[in-house]
Amino acid sequence: RPEVAERFLAPAPAALLDQLVGQGKLTRQEAELAALVPVAEDITVEADSGGHTDNRPLSALLPRIVLLRDALCGRFGYRRPVRIGAAGGLGTPAAVGAAFALGASYVVTGSVNQTATEAGLSEEAKAMLCEADVADVAMAPAADMFELGVTLQVLSRGTMFAQRATRLHAAYRAHGSLEEIPPAVRATIEQNVLRASFDEIWQHTRAFWERRDPSEITRAETDPKHRMALVFRWYLGSSSRWAITGETARRTDYQIWSGPATGAFNRWVAGTFLAEPANRSVVQIALNLLEGAAVLTRAHQLRTYGVPLPPQAFAYTPRGLA
Repeated sequence: RPEVAERFLAPAPAALLDQLVGQGKLTRQEAELAALVPVAEDITVEADSGGHTDNRPLSALLPRIVLLRDALCGRFGYRRPVRIGAAGGLGTPAAVGAAFALGASYVVTGSVNQTATEAGLSEEAKAMLCEADVADVAMAPAADMFELGVTLQVLSRGTMFAQRATRLHAAYRAHGSLEEIPPAVRATIEQNVLRASFDEIWQHTRAFWERRDPSEITRAETDPKHRMALVFRWYLGSSSRWAITGETARRTDYQIWSGPATGAFNRWVAGTFLAEPANRSVVQIALNLLEGAAVLTRAHQLRTYGVPLPPQAFAYTPRGLA
């Protein structure tokens, strides 16, 4: 968001620097120098992506932040401009090339790396991702911000997680406690989502928070709605772990963060070197995306100069790169 980026594009506030000097954590000279440079030298703009996302398109968000960067660099007279990176939706050479054309200094990929050999997902979850297309994603409640209604982007093909997590949040919004949930709704949630009774899940949840943060248990004992949230969050937290460990019995509950870039990547590499899971190292994925972006960029440059080019000049086929 522009208002967040502005804090990092500007120098540290004078009040903060004075406080650090007073605490002996900075010298007066260091504080004076800090007032001449931005808080961050690199800022990554995250557009529509897997996991937590605001669903903003890169073509709208990146130029806005680049414009803000240029304005603040001029206002504060930085000797070196802040580098602006791009992330979100980058699954093909065309997308990476477009990010650089929009003014990105570097790019960050996320979703496409989840099928890489180094990724921590189970082989079954990786296989599910390899079958995805650009529309095979959905928004679902986030475990860490469940009570606030914050959502994140997940794989929808082959898993019912998004629908089931949404059902849990709907029950949380509509009722003040587990006991208030109507019997029919409760039975559906216990049988089809949790696969256990509320009481059983509460015992698992209680044991977890007793080790992690006992204050959560204390709060739940006096706030029935918070107790309900903790029980439902058990499902959201467990679903990620099942996808990582490959809990086959819970395959339809796998929570796999993914954006449309996964589907775009799958269609691009189909029938090529990178179609084989064993060849999908993060290095090979990155090198092919970057070389492909360079090839497409050069083709576009030649076309603007009036050089006639065949359609295949704007296609890059993945290959093994060293």
